[in-house]
Amino acid sequence: MKTNGTIKKLSSYEIANFCRQMSLLIKAGISPSEGIEILLQDIHDKGSQKLLNRINQVLLSGEQFHVALQMSGVFPDYVIHMVTIGEESGTLDTVMESLADYYDREENIQSNIKSAVSYPLIMVFMMLVVVVVLIVKVLPIFEQVFAQLGTSMSGFSQSLLNLGTLLNRYSAALTIILVVLAGLFIFFSGTSTGKKTFRNILTVFAPTKKLMQELESERFASGMVLTLSSGMDTYEGLALVNKLVESKEMKAKVEKCRQLLLDGDNFPEALEKSKIFSSFYSQMVSVGFKTGSMDAAMKQIADRFEHETERKIFSLISILEPTLVIVLSVIVGMILLSVILPLMGIMSTIG
Repeated sequence: MKTNGTIKKLSSYEIANFCRQMSLLIKAGISPSEGIEILLQDIHDKGSQKLLNRINQVLLSGEQFHVALQMSGVFPDYVIHMVTIGEESGTLDTVMESLADYYDREENIQSNIKSAVSYPLIMVFMMLVVVVVLIVKVLPIFEQVFAQLGTSMSGFSQSLLNLGTLLNRYSAALTIILVVLAGLFIFFSGTSTGKKTFRNILTVFAPTKKLMQELESERFASGMVLTLSSGMDTYEGLALVNKLVESKEMKAKVEKCRQLLLDGDNFPEALEKSKIFSSFYSQMVSVGFKTGSMDAAMKQIADRFEHETERKIFSLISILEPTLVIVLSVIVGMILLSVILPLMGIMSTIG
C-alpha cells in the first residue's frame, strides 16, 4: 500500500490475516498465484486489491512467491526469509501457518501494551483538564460570592485561586502544553517510531520492567516456534529471532546463547546459561529436546507467557482504574471543600 508516495508496511494484524488465508489455500493444493487470484475475487478494499494485483503480476511473470512478496515492499524481511525457506524445503503451507500464529501473537502483544498504557494516560489527561477547569472557571465564582459577603478566601483556596489567575494569564501557554501532551500521546500510540520509543521507556521504568521482559520472552518463544517448525536448526533460528526481539538486553542474551551453542552446549543448556528462560522453562525445552518436539515445547512456553502477561496487564489496569478515580475524587473534593466549608461558616454566622 502507498500513502503520500511512500510505501507503508503492513501491520501485524494484516500480515497474520494474509498468511492465514494463504496457508489454507496452499494446504488445499492451490498454488500461490491461483491463491492470490482467489483472494482478489473476495476483496473489495482498493488498497488491498492494489497490493494483491502487484503480487499477482510478479507471480505471473514467473517469479517465486517470496520474490513477489519482496517486490511488493510491504512485508518485513523476516516474512520474506521464512517464505524463502518454506519454498525451498517444500513446507510453504506450514511456514505460512506458523507466520500467521506468530503475527497473531505480535498483534496481541501490541494490543496488551496499548491497553496497559492508553487508559491510564487518558485518565491522567482528563484529571488535568477537570482540575484546570475547577481552578480557572469555578473558583473565581466563589471569590465573587465571598466578596459580596464582605470577606475573602484564605489559605489553600486562595493559593488555588492565585494559581487559577496565573493560568488564566498564561492560558495560551497552557493550551500549547495541552496540545503538545495530546500530540505526544498520538505519537507514542499511533506511530511505529513512537511505539518503539515508548517500549524502550517502559523497559527501564521499574514498575513495568518485569512485564516488558516477559513480553520479550514471549516474543522470543514465538519466534523460535516459527523457526523450529520450519525445519531450521537452532543456531540459524536464533540469528533470525535476534532480529525480532527489540530490547538490547534480550538481543545480548540471544547472542550469548548462540555463542554457547558454538562452544558445544546443547540448546536447553544454552538457554538456561544465557538466562533467556528460567530453569523451569529451560527444563520444558530440555524435555522437548530429548523427545524431538522442541517446537511443541516452545509453543507451550509462548502460550504460558502470553496468558501470564495478559493476566498481569489486566490486573494492573484493574488496580489503576479505581486508584485514578479515587485520586481525582479526592483532588476535586479538596478543592470544593476548601471554599464550601468557609462559606458555610460565614453563612451560619450571618444566620
